[in-house]
Amino acid sequence: MIAAGSTTIPRYLKIAVDLAARIVSGGFTEGEKLKGRSVLSTEYNVSPETIRRAISILSDRQVVKVYMGSGIVVLSREKAVEFVKSFQEDESLSEINSHLAELFEQRRMLDEEITTTTKKILDMYKYMRSDLITPVEIALPPTSHLIGSSIGKLQVWHHTGATIIGIIQGNHVIISPGPYYEFAPNDRVLIVGDENVIQRFNAFVNGL
Repeated sequence: MIAAGSTTIPRYLKIAVDLAARIVSGGFTEGEKLKGRSVLSTEYNVSPETIRRAISILSDRQVVKVYMGSGIVVLSREKAVEFVKSFQEDESLSEINSHLAELFEQRRMLDEEITTTTKKILDMYKYMRSDLITPVEIALPPTSHLIGSSIGKLQVWHHTGATIIGIIQGNHVIISPGPYYEFAPNDRVLIVGDENVIQRFNAFVNGL
């Protein structure tokens, strides 16, 4: 029988797969009649209409054949194998897509948290040091080792103490770039910090 789970696969489809799997395993053999719809509906605890839809799928896949007045007959174990395999492949792809969506959502939430934290830091600077309100703009040299690497990978704050609040690219400004942002040629970096921080950042940018 079918184990309970959190999947959103329609019940009739799960029943069709379960019946096909029973054919594959030898529970039903080719030429054998399946139980009547009323019996199957009781066994699976569903309505006869749900069983009808499940059998219709198996009939379309040439796993079984429905004879008017004679019942449902197993037509092909080979087709049952093909049906079960195709379902498993589709289910695996669905799980991968679902996992990828979860990862993107986690990344989005992390980016939001980083942005919120950055704003909190800036607010703290405003209250603690009035001279830190205005950010300093530092252009990346064309040969800087930062180009092509991300903020997180470079551990900019760890090495310099500078908080990056924006990236200027031509006439475009990226506010609060996250750790995944990769520096590009001609980037101008907006940072906040005291004079020592600015000196360390300049040295870091130039590989000194």
